[in-house]
Amino acid sequence: MFSQPDFVRLWVAGLATFTVRWIEVLAISVFVYQQTGSELIVAIMMMWRVLPMALFGAFLGAWSDRIERRSALLLILLISLATSLGIGLLAAAGRLEIWHLGAASFVNGIAWCSDNPVRRNLMSQVVGRARLGAAMAVDVGSNNASRVLGPSLGGLLLVQWGIEGVFFCGALIYLLGLVAAFRVTYRNEPRDGASANILRQVADGWREACSNDQLRGIFAITFLFNLFCWPTISLIPVIGESALHLSPEWVGILSSADGVGTLAGALFIGTLAPQRWFGPMFVGGAVIYPALMAVFAMTVEPISAGAALVAVGIGAAGFSVMQATLVLTATPPPLRGSVLGLLSVCIGVAPMGLLLIGAVARAIGAPGAVIAFGVLGAATIIATYPVWRAVWRGEPAPAG
Repeated sequence: MFSQPDFVRLWVAGLATFTVRWIEVLAISVFVYQQTGSELIVAIMMMWRVLPMALFGAFLGAWSDRIERRSALLLILLISLATSLGIGLLAAAGRLEIWHLGAASFVNGIAWCSDNPVRRNLMSQVVGRARLGAAMAVDVGSNNASRVLGPSLGGLLLVQWGIEGVFFCGALIYLLGLVAAFRVTYRNEPRDGASANILRQVADGWREACSNDQLRGIFAITFLFNLFCWPTISLIPVIGESALHLSPEWVGILSSADGVGTLAGALFIGTLAPQRWFGPMFVGGAVIYPALMAVFAMTVEPISAGAALVAVGIGAAGFSVMQATLVLTATPPPLRGSVLGLLSVCIGVAPMGLLLIGAVARAIGAPGAVIAFGVLGAATIIATYPVWRAVWRGEPAPAG
């Protein structure tokens, strides 16, 4: 794969986006908590970043089938760069307010929402079906390498140069991603009948998702995971600062620990895991993640907390690597953009989970909220076995 220049360029563009995302998530969480002391407002900041998936995911997916995706990727990166630069300038001028950070999170959340149907869909066309699993493992592994680097760098930048340094650094990294995307030579052919009603394309994707046993299972697990499991990540900085009494630099290091586990898991999947394991790794990862987040919240000292998060990351690897891989292999090529957009809608239920966990944390504290959501997340996924049975069994996907 790394012998294909376009794969490398798309990978670099994604790595830049991933890195900025995790720099900002940590820095915004710590900054907002320091300014407000509210776990709920911290969760709301994360909510704004994920909300575009629920609002626009289906339409962005259908739109991605009608356009030349390299141009769309350039536009997305340019908007993200301008947003980070603008927030940095506001902070440097002493005029930054909390709502500005919420707005920036929302704009960059639109870029996150478009990643599957635009960049990863384009990547799947560049590498082909035979190498798709390995390509997604490399891409998700890079995402989680940025989970190691990003929070640590975000905490360091916040201490050394303030919130403005965080966003100026983000703008520079986006520029590197923009240059890489500009050099992509592959051009996809927009879907025939691109002038057709976009609502009809969304409906076509929905019919495919409802009639395909594998897609139904993937979407059900993704929905439950993002409602109950993923929101727990928003409280890691709060637990690090309020329960473990860590400084911002050490909160950043703690927040990167699950990225270490996910990177290791993704490397294993990309090099050693046979295709017959793909479904069980997806389901198993979705259950392991919330269960071990509950264990993390029970720890009382930093080393144990970090070890628990590394184990959480190993579970996250199976879920995150296989999510896009299974959807791409289970969906006919003409509908991949639309179906990936619907996947983003399932991911987009996370704002509801973030609001819920923020409210629960306000009532019983961050550790108690993470324990409750971890147990609930694992239990609900296990209880829906009849829906995702086909995913676990690895039933045949359509050709293409």
